[in-house]
Amino acid sequence: MSRGWANYSIGNFSLVVQWDILPGQVTALFGPSGAGKSTTLKIIAGLVRPDNGHIEIGSKVVFDAADKTMVPAHGRRTGYLTQRFDLFPHLSVGANIAYGLTGLLSEERKKRVRRLIRALDLEEVENRYPWELSGGQQQRAALGRAMAPDPDILLLDEPFNSLDAELRQMLMGELRSTVARSRIPAMLVTHDREVALAMADWVQVMDQGKIIAEGTPLDVLGQPGRGRVARLVGVENLLDLTVEHRNYRDGTMTCEGEGISLEVPLDRESVNYGNGPCQDARSGNIRQSVTVGIRASDIILSNNELQGLSARNRLRGVVAGVEVHPPGYTVTLECGQPLKCHITGAAMTEMDIRPGQELWAVFKASSCFLVQP
Repeated sequence: MSRGWANYSIGNFSLVVQWDILPGQVTALFGPSGAGKSTTLKIIAGLVRPDNGHIEIGSKVVFDAADKTMVPAHGRRTGYLTQRFDLFPHLSVGANIAYGLTGLLSEERKKRVRRLIRALDLEEVENRYPWELSGGQQQRAALGRAMAPDPDILLLDEPFNSLDAELRQMLMGELRSTVARSRIPAMLVTHDREVALAMADWVQVMDQGKIIAEGTPLDVLGQPGRGRVARLVGVENLLDLTVEHRNYRDGTMTCEGEGISLEVPLDRESVNYGNGPCQDARSGNIRQSVTVGIRASDIILSNNELQGLSARNRLRGVVAGVEVHPPGYTVTLECGQPLKCHITGAAMTEMDIRPGQELWAVFKASSCFLVQP
């Protein structure tokens, strides 16, 4: 396991972090560039000395400001994959992976390298040098080198950036099962929501050197409750509306604003948000300013108004724009307020979607969530 906390300052930037990672679990640091994610990894690895703090890796204290403990990087048993890969240019792929396997018998070294070469799909390039590899191959070789010594913690800085979608899915699954099977705690830096959802047991959202939210991936990245977090994790639709009516029996409320009327889940605490209630909340009628979040992937588009559906929200709008959003497209529908929707390439073709076309957006009340300021 690994646990600790650290404070670090350089220039005008200040970092305040803490973590507690159990064996076989992955903690993801999620946030924009400059938030302090990579610096946190360097602090744990021993490459940056914090101003204050306490760091444990396995059963060993590797840093403690109070008693001046500072174990150097080479004594910390960390597997560290950087964004630059840092492969040795004079060594082949196989030799790079084997580099840290000191103290093992020759046959055991060969067996471990062979297992990683197969798992990372590097068999065809095992004898090539880093300058002969693609970016994805270099990344896989660097990942193999980080995993080879069975470290006490695995530190992964954007490990899937250079990979295509198919290889990314394969490697995420392999890495996740390897971490769980080997009981190695891992800390993963990413700005990709899908990677965090697929890989992490726990997510910490970082912004400007601070942890501003943390929890399970679905809780933190699915329907984030704070505006800054919602924007950082990429909630595409944040609509400023007014609560017009509360239906306590159904557990929903009606929110309206600029051509939009939505049914959203009831949040009893929302009476305290915004500018305050205009009427007693017990009456069911209350005018309250709220921000409603809706993910683009939760919206279905239709050429016609669909009937007989459990989905409570059906909005008519006009296509204002279409953008490529691999592996599909983002359609912006003007419904009084712009509404972004994700669709597949097949749906795009079948519906012949184009600017100026009239469409219906359909989504459940449960797909909507309130976002605090």
